[in-house]
Amino acid sequence: MPVSFLTPIQRERYGQYPGAMSADEIARYFHLDDEDREWIARKRRDSSRLGYALQLTTVRFLGTFLEDPTSVPQSVIPLLASQIDVVDPGCVSAYKESEQRWRHTAEIRVRYHYRELIERGVRFRLGRWLCALCWTGTDRPSVLFEHAGNWLISHKVLLPGVTVLERFVAEIRSRMENRLWRLLVRDVTIEQQTRLDQLLTVADGSRQSWLDKLRKRPVRISGPALVQALRRVETVRALGITLPAVQVPPSRLASLARFAGTAKASAISRLPPVRRFATLAAFVHSLEASAQDDALDVLDMLLRELFSKAEQADRNARLRSLKDLDKAAITLADACRILLDPELSEGELRTRIYATIGQDTLEQALANVTGLVRPPDDVFYQELQRKQETVKRFLPTLLRVVKFEANPAAGSLVQALDWLRHRPDYDPPTTVVDKAWQRHVVKNDGKLDHAAFAFCALDKLQTALRRRDVFVTPSWRYADPRAGLLSGPEWGASRPIICRSLDLSVDPESMLAALAQELDQTYRAVAARLPDNPAVRFETVAGKSELVLTPLDKLDEPPSLVALRAEVKSRMPRVDLPEILLEIAARTGFAEAFTHLTERTARASDLTTSLCAVLLAEACNTGPEPFVRQDAPSLRRDRLMWVDQNYVRDETLIAANATLVSAQNRIALAREWGGGDVASADGMRFVVPVRTVHAAPNPKYFNRGRGVTWYNLISDQRTGLNGITVPGTLRDSLILLAVVLEQQTELQPTRIMTDTGAYSDVVFGLFRLLGYRFSPRIADVGDARFWRIDSSADYGDLDDLARHCIKLNRVTPHWDDVLRLIGSLKLGRVPAAGIMRTLQVGKQATPLAQAIAEIGRIDKTIHMLTYLDDETRRRSTLLQLNLGEGRHSLARDVFHGKRGELHQRYREGQEDQLSALGLVLNMIVLWNTIYMDAILTQLRSEGFLVKDEDVARLSPFGHDHINLLGRYSFAVPDAVARGELRPLRRPNDA
Repeated sequence: MPVSFLTPIQRERYGQYPGAMSADEIARYFHLDDEDREWIARKRRDSSRLGYALQLTTVRFLGTFLEDPTSVPQSVIPLLASQIDVVDPGCVSAYKESEQRWRHTAEIRVRYHYRELIERGVRFRLGRWLCALCWTGTDRPSVLFEHAGNWLISHKVLLPGVTVLERFVAEIRSRMENRLWRLLVRDVTIEQQTRLDQLLTVADGSRQSWLDKLRKRPVRISGPALVQALRRVETVRALGITLPAVQVPPSRLASLARFAGTAKASAISRLPPVRRFATLAAFVHSLEASAQDDALDVLDMLLRELFSKAEQADRNARLRSLKDLDKAAITLADACRILLDPELSEGELRTRIYATIGQDTLEQALANVTGLVRPPDDVFYQELQRKQETVKRFLPTLLRVVKFEANPAAGSLVQALDWLRHRPDYDPPTTVVDKAWQRHVVKNDGKLDHAAFAFCALDKLQTALRRRDVFVTPSWRYADPRAGLLSGPEWGASRPIICRSLDLSVDPESMLAALAQELDQTYRAVAARLPDNPAVRFETVAGKSELVLTPLDKLDEPPSLVALRAEVKSRMPRVDLPEILLEIAARTGFAEAFTHLTERTARASDLTTSLCAVLLAEACNTGPEPFVRQDAPSLRRDRLMWVDQNYVRDETLIAANATLVSAQNRIALAREWGGGDVASADGMRFVVPVRTVHAAPNPKYFNRGRGVTWYNLISDQRTGLNGITVPGTLRDSLILLAVVLEQQTELQPTRIMTDTGAYSDVVFGLFRLLGYRFSPRIADVGDARFWRIDSSADYGDLDDLARHCIKLNRVTPHWDDVLRLIGSLKLGRVPAAGIMRTLQVGKQATPLAQAIAEIGRIDKTIHMLTYLDDETRRRSTLLQLNLGEGRHSLARDVFHGKRGELHQRYREGQEDQLSALGLVLNMIVLWNTIYMDAILTQLRSEGFLVKDEDVARLSPFGHDHINLLGRYSFAVPDAVARGELRPLRRPNDA
């Protein structure tokens, strides 16, 4: 195994002081206690005392002694000198040439108990600790190297040579990888090994291996496509690969499976036997889950299409029959008019009706109305009947291949599916049949229509799958989201920690009392200031008092802001987009986050250039062709394809994005914009014109086609923190919590802003319990419900609004379940998106959802009251949401290729491409922020008036100075490559 995985920069930094140190680090490592000062005071010369203190604090901080003891940050020497009463810190220069320093080194090692790596037991303990890290995670070697260095420092072990530690880390990783491979193939029989090897062979008459065919996923939405997807599941199961009973970390399995899912079959066949079989076994295990997910995606889209087309066909049929219905209705109306004539006796009614209208005409009218009218909850069964052949094509295979499981709420549905699978002699269970389906399933003679029963079961199955009341195993997206909830002794041990960290109480009464008091105080404070609030007024509409909130006026742009924007814009350097990526790579080192798929140390010369080209090909939606340069090794087509397949994936994109967000957070201008504690979420729509099951229709956004929504989170520092890609236009409230909880940057926003469509009572409740303040923009606050707890409280003019009472008795019985859910979400034990589906989909909310919703109603009311009361709050929400609009506008211009349409067929490809787009957007924002900060510094030095309130309104989304089209040069000036800034433009430059 290669052991040279450290970069030259990492080697230079090993055992050396960093360029900058925080005040906390200086206070922690360079403070001398009384015992230290007493011992140092025994040295005779000032230079000896200061030199000894330098070596002592250096070994504490770095874990090693320096060749030059005085090579420390400038602030350290005066700090130590002041602690040991040395008047002239410059005297230490003589210390580095003296023999005394070597005796002090030995003395410090003995007195403070420092050891060497080669001493007995040290290598074993470090190796055991690294083995645990390697086994449970997928950290790259350089990260493990850093962990090992920190462990040595914390355990007072002097750092060995960089090569020694590098080889030790490589040896541990190799040992753990071999252990994983041997464990995975331990129970694989010779026959199964033969089957796995056959996956790598090319089938007769085909150009693809069996592995390539298994990796081919469904893209059509039809009955035959669903059957083919289900047969793919059966093929995977037929391989009979089972994992060992010993628990294998999911991250390690996923890593092996990912490699087999993207690498060429020929590359896998060249692997050593143990690794080859382990890789294929992990792939087969993961493939069963993803294949089931693909089949259920097709099923969901097929059923949606089937039922929506039936509804549309029924609507069209009704439009065609309106004349007949109107004619029959007029006839019946005439009969009713005679029937209601008070001058006619009961004996004369029938005679008069028959004489006026005619018995045959009346019977025909009644028959027409009976045949044409539909109940309000009609399920369009007459149109669905025409699709029986479609259902017959896939239903038997679906029920044979997929084993549906359910929670108690959907138990009757699973029984219905079992009946459809086996078709026994007795009648099917009808508990799943609701009122809408009753008249179709149960005929007039009491017999059951089995075809209608099948459609009823499919209708209920679609809803239950979306709600995750019905789930499958194994699965990534359709698994039971409740399976990971904390329970038993684990929950008992975690409960106090969760409550302390989130400032919650195990006792619901005290928690609810505090919320009730906060709500009451907010009502009274807002009511008291209401007469002085010009934005709020009450109008009487239809005898009811309605609240009207005056929209915010557009903010004026003072001359100082206009002038500042013009100056900043005129001085921004002109640059090509590829140069921005290379410059940011040099400044931040984000390219180090991109590691090879095999988690080995495969690197290539000028890899950063190749990475930037691949990221731009994805972000600009042009594909690699505009970036290919056959005369440049780093831009050759085969190099770009290799980098794309092996380096660009979800976890590397996330790690690189975290690096960019951290770099933005260190810029003074970004900190003037915000502290990172505020973020907003919004969706951006993309049309997907290719055949895929991972897109959905919405005429408002995608016309007649299908599309996806890229739902992303942006901080008040203008950086994108996270993004989730969903088919179609899923309700924002279902994915909002996931996009917030799953972001992995150093910023931890606590106030989350969204547009109107993203809020619900459950979302408010979950955010409040998780320690966030949810602050959506309320489009029509007058129509919103305001809730109260004390029905007798007097809130003045707000009494008319607070007409609905919160039922706290819904919360108390389920408080422990609420805490368990919140704790599981906080610890990442359950998927946020899946939990939101269980809580919010469907007409009948669960008791747990009702309990969370009651808490949410308290927090929502508090938010709406303060929203009414505070114009600054409304303004800040609007400004933050406008940041999302500005970022999306920039994204549209960057994502210009192929008419801005997304051409990825599979979910993973969509996610990776849009994550690459988000990464490039953050690079543009970071680059703009760096140069805007430099321009502001220059303007201040020139005496230009720079107001803080104007700086807060500057935007890093401007890109007139950036060439996004037509020229893709991957060359930067030498000075920029060394980390210097480009020269700023002069205002009069063209």
